[in-house]
Amino acid sequence: MNSVTRHGADQDVRDRRIDEREQSGTVGSPAVWPELIETARAYRIATDYHDWHGRRVEVPVETLIAVLAGFGVDASTPASCRDALRELTDRQFRALPPCVVVRQLPERAGHAAQATAVPRVTVHAPPGSPPVLWIALEDGGRRYDVALLSSTPTERRGLTAYTFALPIALPIGWHTLFARIGGEVKQTSLAVAPHRLTTPTRRRAWGYTLQLHSVRSRRSWGMGDLGDLAELAAIAGHDLGAGFLVVNPLHGSSGVPPVDPSPYLPATRRYPDPIHLRIESVPEYAYVPTEVREQIDQIGAELRKRDLSDDLIDRDDVWEGKALALRLLYSTPRTAGRSAAYRAYLAREGRALRLHATWLTLAQLYGGNSAAWPETLRRPDTDAVAQFAELQQAEIDFHCWLQWLLDEQLAAVRTACAHAGMPYGVFHDLAVGAQADGADTWADLDVYARGVTVGAPADEFNQLGQDWSSRPWRPDRLAETGYLPYRQMLAGVLRHADGVRMDHVMALFRLWWVPAGAKASQGTYVYYDHEELLAVLTLEAHRSGALVIGEDLGTVEPWVREALADRGIFGTNVLWFERDADGSPHPPGRWRENCLAAVTTHDLPPTAALLSGAHLQLRDRLGLLARPLHEEKEADRANVQAWIDLLRGCGLLRAGAGEQETIEALHRFLAWTPARLIGVYLPDAVGDVRPHNLPGTSGEVYPNWRLPLADSGGRPVLLDELAAHPRVRSLARVLRALA
Repeated sequence: MNSVTRHGADQDVRDRRIDEREQSGTVGSPAVWPELIETARAYRIATDYHDWHGRRVEVPVETLIAVLAGFGVDASTPASCRDALRELTDRQFRALPPCVVVRQLPERAGHAAQATAVPRVTVHAPPGSPPVLWIALEDGGRRYDVALLSSTPTERRGLTAYTFALPIALPIGWHTLFARIGGEVKQTSLAVAPHRLTTPTRRRAWGYTLQLHSVRSRRSWGMGDLGDLAELAAIAGHDLGAGFLVVNPLHGSSGVPPVDPSPYLPATRRYPDPIHLRIESVPEYAYVPTEVREQIDQIGAELRKRDLSDDLIDRDDVWEGKALALRLLYSTPRTAGRSAAYRAYLAREGRALRLHATWLTLAQLYGGNSAAWPETLRRPDTDAVAQFAELQQAEIDFHCWLQWLLDEQLAAVRTACAHAGMPYGVFHDLAVGAQADGADTWADLDVYARGVTVGAPADEFNQLGQDWSSRPWRPDRLAETGYLPYRQMLAGVLRHADGVRMDHVMALFRLWWVPAGAKASQGTYVYYDHEELLAVLTLEAHRSGALVIGEDLGTVEPWVREALADRGIFGTNVLWFERDADGSPHPPGRWRENCLAAVTTHDLPPTAALLSGAHLQLRDRLGLLARPLHEEKEADRANVQAWIDLLRGCGLLRAGAGEQETIEALHRFLAWTPARLIGVYLPDAVGDVRPHNLPGTSGEVYPNWRLPLADSGGRPVLLDELAAHPRVRSLARVLRALA
């Protein structure tokens, strides 16, 4: 078992890596005082970085001060920086670490490996009286075999640092470490994670990656729902031979119009959005009085008319209709058995669910931005919130009931995947963040940084950088909670998933923090304790039996991918990014085995648009190019032609082939790689040419996340037609050979 606590040897290695990166040139500028650099480093904030061209960029003083303010640190003067450093050093001498995370040894680790990898924990206490440590196990047992190894006087407060060895054979799970220091007992969370996730022995498979809202059927109420997802599982598995589905984040919104259509900027990542419910699948629908059912059916009939048109998806109208129907169903008495099941669900979810339902009820009255609420309601732990919850019990229960329905319908989707013979089932997507003042940030207000948002620096496809408008977790506060918000979020997403796709998995290593009011390019990286975050992720995935896919695209250092692979986490390979520095494509043998390989993703143009160059015309028209259009076209043509030349050289594509044939050849190439999972972007399967998301644009500029699935001519493609669609069947035949 290896220790991955903040005080272990691994932390020193990570610190050296950061120092090496920051010492690649002269850190700072003449205007930077040394104390600011030292303070930034102490909080693991990058003072310089390399951009996507490989050029070194110094982080402006204003950015460093603003990012440190996100940690609650005043770094505006050399004196305030010195004060902050003293306070940080003092915190390092607390009795117990804020959280202890250890990793089990490999199953076949020998005695020598065990001897050098004994997990350790440091306890600070008065000299001469060593603390007594014991462990309360998650299952109720206790362990007292915590051995004192050494003691070293500290330089502060007259304390001694006592080093203890934890037992090697601790079970996987969340435990509690206790320390009796004199007459006082302290405690901290102790997480024991598997050494790595075990990948089940399954055949290679291909599957669809999709945006659920765009996949409509003749039963949809204006946008795709969980009933459609279960139907797609049956079609894809039985008729087409697909082995999995990867669905966009289904996280919850505020429900307050106008709802942000982006599934990657939700109000909460802990709970799904009731807009995805299939109304007719709610059991109470079968028992409502005839006049009520007629009213519900009329609402559905009006919304279903939109499924046959190419109009943009209107979430506000869809939710208005569904909310009315759901309130009618909520008033229908439940059977005794369903009432018992609902009570059990409420007991399992506990306070977290009630807080979420309270936030939704408050949002209905005061809007979806909790920062604009009356001051006494901006925190969940005030008397005013408690009084509000007491008065609004019925409304809060309604929102809890909606989550119970979602829990049932999500379970049905997973069952549908299993019945369709899918070896990998359904993967749910986990967004990298939530709205700055949404449900999650309100429920765990002190864990989030203030005055900053999360984004990304400039890259090839987003040359102005990105600001994702979500607030980041403070790494120090997250550890102090025992990673509880992170654990709850993972458990919620994994509850009915066979796997999870971690959007921007680099967030477990570092995040790009952008000060409020600054451009996206004016941010900097903040480093997280990735060893602990990875351990918590693998622990929760192990409990769920889930496979984890990390979206590790963009500028990712090799050691990061090695760390993910070491944990048994799959990576992501996207064809257009798989090339050397000179632009030459990677041949099949250069691709990874444990990865999800795809031609494109939801953040890139559909393949048909990339092949034609139509995406550049669109980006130029919207002012999203950093270079002149002719330069972009030249570079784009060279990249596409390099892949076509490789396909022809491999005998996968004939000269003069059309767009559909080229798309099929690109996917046939993926089948030549060792990748375990081959992803087919559903718009590619039907020939859609429109980007469903254009990063760097707002809803006023481009209809991100509002386009229904359509063919190359812009005609809607319904789920009912998918199994017989000529392009869909042709591409499926190409990939069925994987089996």
